[in-house]
Amino acid sequence: MLDASSTTRRPRGVRALIAAGAAALLTAAALAAPAPADAAASRAELALRWAPIHYQDVDATGSHALSGQSDHLTRVDFDGDLDGRNNWDRAGQAGSSFAAHVYYSVVETSTHWYITYFFFHPRDWTDHPFFETEHENDGEGALFAIERDGSTYGVLRSAVTVAHSDFFSYTPTGSTWTSGGESIDGTLRFQASPHDTFQHPVTAQEAQGHGLKAHPQYDINGDGLVYYPSTVAETPSSSNDRDVRYQLIDIFAAGGLWAQRSNASLFASLGTFAGDTSGDCGVGTWSCSTNSANAPWGWDDGNDAPARGEIASDPAKLSAAYFTVPTGLARTYSYNPYAGAAAALAEAARTAPPTVD
Repeated sequence: MLDASSTTRRPRGVRALIAAGAAALLTAAALAAPAPADAAASRAELALRWAPIHYQDVDATGSHALSGQSDHLTRVDFDGDLDGRNNWDRAGQAGSSFAAHVYYSVVETSTHWYITYFFFHPRDWTDHPFFETEHENDGEGALFAIERDGSTYGVLRSAVTVAHSDFFSYTPTGSTWTSGGESIDGTLRFQASPHDTFQHPVTAQEAQGHGLKAHPQYDINGDGLVYYPSTVAETPSSSNDRDVRYQLIDIFAAGGLWAQRSNASLFASLGTFAGDTSGDCGVGTWSCSTNSANAPWGWDDGNDAPARGEIASDPAKLSAAYFTVPTGLARTYSYNPYAGAAAALAEAARTAPPTVD
């Protein structure tokens, strides 16, 4: 799962020269530029088209912040291995990579594409000595529902974001979707990217605990990073870098995150990352919990009807439960690799402890 395309941030002048060369590669790959109107977009192209511009608040104070690095996005094997129980410690050690990556999965019906984005941090941390819990690994994210309207990339109708053990729903201005079983929590806004020709949805994460909502319901307060979707992974030049490109990783790739779901070194159970109390996790704070972060197929809002993990594995069900959809919303999937583990996911939903991420 290691990737050779990660890059380190360079001075802006040098980056401009690199960007010119990268633009040629992007054109050749037909990823950052719109595909021809009569061409079907691949799942990777769809994921890149709708990937969010992402605001990450950064707290650089306290020993567990690692001078802000604990709030930087990275990949689960940022330290060169797939051991979830050493990530807290490895985050502060030389040789670990904070090149920016975001995971995604795409599932399809005849009427919609559903894209799940998963944002990983090695630490969910705090610098408060009382009544705050931290833990190893952290996974939050968002689900975007894209209507297949006959255009190359479709039209984005809704977003549901994950902030710890709660889901929040949004629609962009002009969406035909309205409140259903859940009230819409706000408007999903769009922003132009300097790295392609698209308007992208905008999301944001808080520092420390990394709950994720539509921007500006969370926003940068002081130091922070602004991540832009791309085909390269940049390492932030500082904890106050407002132009960092991130690379997408397919959850369903061969040997990827979904393929590792039974890896006992990485996952304590189906959909829950393995994490322990080694190092200084919990030192100077209230406590350090174990096995507390979740992959998308482990996300859950216990107060809502869809079961644990269905935000990723059965997003049509969740969309029908959350929103009123005036046009057809097919419930049969033409592409859904999660479906092969439906029985195991249902059993995990029945037996797993409440989500505490």
